[in-house]
Amino acid sequence: MTCVACKMAAISALQAYGSDSENSDNDSDSGTVQTAKPDDVAHLKPLEDGRKLPALKTVAKINAAPDVITKDDVNLVKPVDLGTTKEVAYNPTYDQLFAPQIGPVNPFKTQQDQAHKNTLSGFVEEAHVNDFTFEVQRRTFHSYGYAVDPSHDPAGIKTQIIGDKEAADVNKGESLTSSYGTLIVPAIDSLQQLSQIVWHLTLSSSSSTAVTVFEAKKARPSDKRKRVRATEPEDIEGFQGPWGGYVDEKTVAKPSEEEQKELDEIIAKRQKKGKKEEEKSAEEKTQLHVKDMYDYQGRSYLHPPQDLEVNLRSDEPPEKCFIPKKHIHSWSGHSKGVSCIRLFPKSGHLLLSSSMDNKIKIWEVYNKRSMVRTYIGHKHAVRDVCFNNDGTQFLSAAYDRYIKLWDTETGACISRFTNRKVPYCAKFNPDEDKQHIFVAGMSDKKIVQWDTRSGEIVQEYDRHLGAVNTITFVDENRRFVTTSDDKSLRVWEWDIPVDFKYIAEPGMHSMPAVTLSPNGKWLGCQSMDNKIVIYGAHNRFRLNRKKEFKGHMVAGYACQMDFSPDMSYVVSGDADGKLFIWDWKSTKLYSKIKAHDGVCISCLWLPHETSKVITAGWDGLIKLWD
Repeated sequence: MTCVACKMAAISALQAYGSDSENSDNDSDSGTVQTAKPDDVAHLKPLEDGRKLPALKTVAKINAAPDVITKDDVNLVKPVDLGTTKEVAYNPTYDQLFAPQIGPVNPFKTQQDQAHKNTLSGFVEEAHVNDFTFEVQRRTFHSYGYAVDPSHDPAGIKTQIIGDKEAADVNKGESLTSSYGTLIVPAIDSLQQLSQIVWHLTLSSSSSTAVTVFEAKKARPSDKRKRVRATEPEDIEGFQGPWGGYVDEKTVAKPSEEEQKELDEIIAKRQKKGKKEEEKSAEEKTQLHVKDMYDYQGRSYLHPPQDLEVNLRSDEPPEKCFIPKKHIHSWSGHSKGVSCIRLFPKSGHLLLSSSMDNKIKIWEVYNKRSMVRTYIGHKHAVRDVCFNNDGTQFLSAAYDRYIKLWDTETGACISRFTNRKVPYCAKFNPDEDKQHIFVAGMSDKKIVQWDTRSGEIVQEYDRHLGAVNTITFVDENRRFVTTSDDKSLRVWEWDIPVDFKYIAEPGMHSMPAVTLSPNGKWLGCQSMDNKIVIYGAHNRFRLNRKKEFKGHMVAGYACQMDFSPDMSYVVSGDADGKLFIWDWKSTKLYSKIKAHDGVCISCLWLPHETSKVITAGWDGLIKLWD
C-alpha cells in the first residue's frame, strides 16, 4: 500500500509541476512572479522521521567556463638559453629580461669569462660625442700631439689631456675646454650657426684653453720655409730659378754614429744568414771503354772510318731518302733517361749523349757500335751538349750550374764556367775565327757569352722575360735565334745585346726545341700545342703557315725534331715514346713507330744515310732505325 501511495504522490507532483510551469509562463507574461511551493520539490529530498521538506527560495546556477590555472601562472620566469638561442619568440617583461641566470655556475670558466661583456675583450659603453667636437680633438691631436679625453669627465668640469702634456702647457692652458665646461656643438643647419660655433670656440680659447686647430696662432718656423733666391740669369753657374731648394733643406740623410753601428750590425747578420758556401765543382774523371785508343797509323777514334760503303767526308746529301722501318741496334749504358744526343760534326760517325745520371758518353755509330768513352764531372743531370766545328772539344751544361769544356779525345776537362745560374743550352759560335767563344741560355732570362781563353763573360743579351731554352745560329752565323719560356722568338745580331727582331703572337706557345734545316732556309720549332711550326731563317723570319705538322703529343716535353738530309721528311719523337715521320711537302703523316717505353726525347737523321735515324728516350736507351 505504501508503494502505491508513493507512486500516486509522484504522479500528482509531476502534474502539479507541469501546470505550475504553464501558470508561471502566464504569470510572467502578466508581470507577476510565482514562488515554488514546498509540495512541488518535496520528492527531491528524502523524508526523515516523517518531517516535511523546507520551502526552496533560490534556483541553482551553472558556470560553463570556470577559471583554470595554466603553466604560465606557475612559471612566472621563462628561461632563455643565451648560448644557443638567437631569437626570442615572445615579448618579455623587464623582470623576465633582466632576471638572473638560472642554474649552476660553470666551474670551468674563469672569473673573466663569467663577467658580463658585450665584446670579446669586455664591456664597452657607447660614448655619444658630437661629430664636430670629435673632429676638433682628432685634428688637434694630429697637429699638436694632445687632445681631451671625453671619457674622463663627461660633464667637462674636470678634463684630462691625452698625449703630449708639455705641448699643451706650452700652448697656455691645462685643458682644451672652456671655463664653463666642454662645448657641446649641436647639429649645424646654417652658416649663422657655424659662425656662432666658431665664435664660441674663439671665446673659449681666449680665456683658459689650450690652442686647437680651429684657432688662430702665430706661424711656426716650419710653416713657411725660405727658398734659395738664385734667380739672376747673369750668374750662369749659380742660377737655379724656380728649381732652387729650401735654405734649411738636407739633401743627404747621413745616419749618426750610433745609428751607423746598428745598421752595420744588422747588415752583418743578414750577410751571415744569406751567405752560403759555394758549391764546389765535382771532380772530373773519364773512362775509356775500348782496348786501343789509336789504330796502327796512330789515328784516334775521332778520325772518321773510310772502309764503309758510305762516304763520310762528302758534303753532298744523299739523292733520295726513305722512311726507316725496323730497329737494328740499341746502345745501352745510361742508368737513367737520356736528355740529349749530338752527332760528330760533318762525318757523324760518333754519337755524344748526355743523361740524367750525370754522365756523358760517346758511342760509335758504325763498325762495332760500341761505347768509346764516359765523361764524369757533373753533380746533377746534364741538360745539353755541343761539339765545336772539328769535334775535338765539346761543352756540357748541367743542373749543377756549371758549363764545362771537355777534350773529346782524352776526356780531360779543360775549363769550367758558371754565373751561379742553371744553363739550359750552350752553343759554340760556328765561325772558324770565333771557336773560342760560346753562348749559353740561362735560367735567369739572360744569354751569356763566354770567352774560353780568359774564362770571363764578355757579353750579355738580356731581353727575354723567361728562361732561355734554345740558341740557333742562322744567316751565315751573323745572327742567332733564341726561344724562351716567355712564348717569344727573338733574333739577335752577333755581339749586339739588343734584339732586332721580336716575334710574339697571342696564339704562340713556348718552343723548347729548335732545329735548323740542312739547307739553312727553315727553322723547325717544336711548339707546346702539339705542333711543329716552321719559320723562315732569313730576312723577316716569317711563320710558314702552310707547313704545320700535327698528330703527335709533346705538350710539356722538349722533344727534339730533325729533317732528313734531302729535306724530304720531318721526324720527331713524342711523349708516348713514338717516332713520327711526316712528308715535308704535303705535311702528311707517313709513319709512326713505337720506339721507346718512356718519352722519345730526341731523334737525329744520319747526314750521309738514306734511311737511318737515331732516337733517344727516357728509358735510358739509344736506338738505331733503318
